[in-house]
Amino acid sequence: MRIEKHPILEFDRNEKIVFTFNGEKLEGYKGESIQAALHAAGVKVLGRSIELHRPRGFYCAIGNCSSCQMVVNGVPNVKTCVTELEEGMIVETQEGKGVVSW
Repeated sequence: MRIEKHPILEFDRNEKIVFTFNGEKLEGYKGESIQAALHAAGVKVLGRSIELHRPRGFYCAIGNCSSCQMVVNGVPNVKTCVTELEEGMIVETQEGKGVVSW
């Protein structure tokens, strides 16, 4: 689901971007956040709480919470609500706190 018209904002949906989410090819648009593209593709659960594994979804959309943290191109703890989508990006659900590998 995407907003088609807005009284103040203008949407430029001329350039599609292909990215991978958990092994599945999805499409978004240039200028969208990763989270906006995932939400539009029907992805509602972004991860699970560390201790009780309860589902976490799109919450603040301004980078203040940690509900949208995912592994992006191998980097853990990326806040997908404020990270712009790029061609060929690999986005994966993050389990637990995330581990940095060297």
